[in-house]
Amino acid sequence: MDDTLRRLITLGREHYRAKDFDAAESVLLKVLEQHDGFADVHNMLGVIWHDRGKLDEARGAFERALSMSPSYTEAALNLSVTLNDLGQYTRARDIYTRVIQRARAAPRSLDPYVKGKLANMHADLGAAYSESGLHGEAIREYGKALELCPAFIDLRTRMAAVMRDMGDAAGAVRELEIVKTMQPRYVPARMALGTALFTLGKRDEAIKEWEAARGLEPDNKAVRLYLSMAQEASKPPRSAAASPADIPAAISDGSLDLILEGATRDEDPTGAAIVLPDPGAEEEPSD
Repeated sequence: MDDTLRRLITLGREHYRAKDFDAAESVLLKVLEQHDGFADVHNMLGVIWHDRGKLDEARGAFERALSMSPSYTEAALNLSVTLNDLGQYTRARDIYTRVIQRARAAPRSLDPYVKGKLANMHADLGAAYSESGLHGEAIREYGKALELCPAFIDLRTRMAAVMRDMGDAAGAVRELEIVKTMQPRYVPARMALGTALFTLGKRDEAIKEWEAARGLEPDNKAVRLYLSMAQEASKPPRSAAASPADIPAAISDGSLDLILEGATRDEDPTGAAIVLPDPGAEEEPSD
């Protein structure tokens, strides 16, 4: 490789890593004019074209990269995603399956980036199953993701939310305790743990988790609301229409999903799903 070509490849990679796709494409195409044999150049161009919606061009670039380097895992994953977007589901699944089989045969050979990408693909599938009400399948996909990347606390927190949705609050608590041990300052897990504990009737333990979350994020509206509901639950019911027993159901899974998506800092995730037991009480929960 001559110096000019080497400089072009280096410059193209720098633009690509900086997400300056226009500049990266211009430079990488100049590389191909001089030499067509760099698999990573084709892979980068494929990513750029996929980002722009040029799916056929992206597919061709990924296929070219794999023709030069059949074990190029990142290009194979990118091709699988692109084929799926093109509606070629069977071929996409076949390519993805081969990647997984290779990963299981030599798990230590995968670099962290590829493991993370595989884990997120499993998590995306898990989320799709969960949205369809197929909680068992969702749990299995999240489990596969965590086998690859056990330190992904956000994925473990989401798996716990699915467990709670399917009525396994105790299982959710176990997973969230793991997250708390790994990262005590991760507020979504502390909030979700409080919700799961409250569902199990462990009010004092739930309040402890929510108080810890409030200490980490004093302006978190959802934390303040949950603590207000817990306080309301400790009061005698004033009518048969509303009682403390309504509270665990009132902490809705929908609001928990918003919390896990980061809505806690910017908006009140409660909506109409949360009903306080005493709407006429003198003290209103802060917004």
